[in-house]
Amino acid sequence: MKKLITISFLLFAFAMSTSVNAQDYKSAVGLRLGSPWALSYKFFQNERNAIELYGAFRSYVYSSYFGINAAYQIHNQLGSTSGLKWYYGVGAGVNFYSFDTGHDLTDGGSTTIVASGYLGLEYTFADAPVSISADWVPTFRITGGDGFGDRFGADYGALSVRYIINR
Repeated sequence: MKKLITISFLLFAFAMSTSVNAQDYKSAVGLRLGSPWALSYKFFQNERNAIELYGAFRSYVYSSYFGINAAYQIHNQLGSTSGLKWYYGVGAGVNFYSFDTGHDLTDGGSTTIVASGYLGLEYTFADAPVSISADWVPTFRITGGDGFGDRFGADYGALSVRYIINR
């Protein structure tokens, strides 16, 4: 029990030490290049808390989907490198699937609701209106998706490039 309290205290102290930072920008728009491809808009509510909204599209041989997602992210300074932050967060979204296999019995569509976690790194250039990030987005399908296999997917994430609208 003593070890658990000590570890908890150290984790809390680390979190508090990384929580004081300045925000590098107020809002940015760009692309999430990964799984799935998406148009992204990210804005900060204060120095640490950001909301990212994105519309995603993915196409396969016999199916495609369009998704709308929102994420709440908490950013923390990483080391002494100016502009480099790590972040974590949670999100939710809805995906609309369309199937066209060429066989009438298997064609159609489906809608899924998803919950996601976010863990990533973001770097904002001081002399250019550009921010880049890389994140991992494990996702759990809450509803829908019959026939898609597992409800949990750990293979989602993206490399994002955004143009800073407001500093």
